[in-house]
Amino acid sequence: MPSHEDFMRHAIALSRARMGDGDGGPFGAVVVMDGEIVGEGWNRVTGDNDPTAHAEVVAIRAACERLGVFSLEGAVIYTTCEPCPMCLAAVYWARLDRVYYANTAEDAARIGFDDVRLHREVALAPAQRELPSERLLADEASAVLDEWAADPDRLRY
Repeated sequence: MPSHEDFMRHAIALSRARMGDGDGGPFGAVVVMDGEIVGEGWNRVTGDNDPTAHAEVVAIRAACERLGVFSLEGAVIYTTCEPCPMCLAAVYWARLDRVYYANTAEDAARIGFDDVRLHREVALAPAQRELPSERLLADEASAVLDEWAADPDRLRY
């Protein structure tokens, strides 16, 4: 059975190969369930013109599509860098059991990525963030939440 290091080396090799292809930045990730890779991803931000196409998100999407599920409970992710706040949220939403990472947010910041700044920003209250935010139509939007909560046939996730 492959080791944690084997799966991380696979993610690192994937990041190097796809970066070399000019498909995106230097990041790769694999989702593993029961000792098998069920999803691979690499940074496709520039290749797909999609700022959300980070390696972890791409790997999670691939694993969910392959398995036909929206929950990856029982799976883990190996990623070449500590997940940014968006990717970390995706890991939580996917219900992955564990994250293994190689580089840190500080390592990514050292080569020009916003990881450290974004980690700092999301920890702040909305009024304190660099990005201006304003709440609108809370009552109208809240009514939709209440309708969903009252639906006995809703699919929980």
